[in-house]
Amino acid sequence: MFLRTEQLKQKKLVGFSTKTSLVNDQTAKVWQELMPRLKEVKNLISSDLFSLQVYDSLNFDSFSPTTEFTKHALIEVKNYDFIPNGFETFELPAGKYAVFLHKGTSAEFPKTAQYIYAEWLPNSEFELDDRPHFEVLGDNYKGHENPESEEEVWIPIK
Repeated sequence: MFLRTEQLKQKKLVGFSTKTSLVNDQTAKVWQELMPRLKEVKNLISSDLFSLQVYDSLNFDSFSPTTEFTKHALIEVKNYDFIPNGFETFELPAGKYAVFLHKGTSAEFPKTAQYIYAEWLPNSEFELDDRPHFEVLGDNYKGHENPESEEEVWIPIK
């Protein structure tokens, strides 16, 4: 499940965002906005998609299913010269990340998260950093209901 640690360079991303929580999950909304409009983005770096979360607090001890956070559906661009109408920009800051592989459906993702936050992180030399958490949906991503689907999970560490 754990793949590597990586020093990420700053990335320029464009897409859509919404406030959400685990009990009132609005993830599908941002993907339904982005996917039909991907062809409008002219200066892509790759076809990798970024499912990104921004949490208001690093205190995950008080995180609950009703805790709100901002969910983004994004794609990386070379620059912000050609932003389609209605798209938001997002600069992902540089920093160190622990990278994990999640294989399976989105319904199985809580097992991966449990491993990362309850097992791997407390037993590592790292602690969470206050930067976005994200998943990279690359060539091996086959959709959120496909048990063979793979995505990289990037957790900010220091």
